[in-house]
Amino acid sequence: MKRGKKYLDNAKKVERGKLYETAEAIKLVKETAVAGFDETIEVHIRTGCDGRHAEQQIRGAVVLPHGTGKTTKVLVFAKDAKLDEAQAAGADFVGGEELIPKIQNDGWLDFDVVVATPDMMGVVGRLGRVLGPKGLMPNPKAGTVTMDVEKAVKDIKAGKIEYRLDKSNIIHVPIGKASFSEEQLSENFNTLMGVVAKARPSSLKGTYLKTVAITSTMGPGIKVATNQFA
Repeated sequence: MKRGKKYLDNAKKVERGKLYETAEAIKLVKETAVAGFDETIEVHIRTGCDGRHAEQQIRGAVVLPHGTGKTTKVLVFAKDAKLDEAQAAGADFVGGEELIPKIQNDGWLDFDVVVATPDMMGVVGRLGRVLGPKGLMPNPKAGTVTMDVEKAVKDIKAGKIEYRLDKSNIIHVPIGKASFSEEQLSENFNTLMGVVAKARPSSLKGTYLKTVAITSTMGPGIKVATNQFA
């Protein structure tokens, strides 16, 4: 992949093979985020887990103290009083069975997170082939299958993010925007890492956090020392 001059100039600021302390890495990721838009700051955590084993499948959610800087659209599947509760909490879309053809046949996917009450999972399950591959299927571990839809919606709007292993056993999550202060990014990063560190599967032998890198949308990856999270 051919890189532009701006990227290459920024990459020179990052010492190859160096493991940076958190504060230094955050400072550097802001310095190298020089695109003409407010870049997203992401964390990529390569784990020693084997996601093929159910007990090593890491998945959960955490509310970042300063949010992600992104407006998250929430769809809630519920019925009766829970629909009103979801709407009052700030859900962007609420409904039930009538939404199935809109999503399944019309390809409507104008939302970022799906929340469902347990009694609606039979309905939502019919959307598995559409929502599953996009990581949008509600899940109890992520707090998106719940009767407390008010809390779920408010947490998501406040900056709750989900983390999970991908097929390569890597966790990819946003922790803010380049316009955030170093303190805000550090607090979000440390909150995320604290939760991920605690999620280490008891059955895992060997290294859990193999590499942790922080990067902006268009910038180079900066590796962070993992010993502080052990």
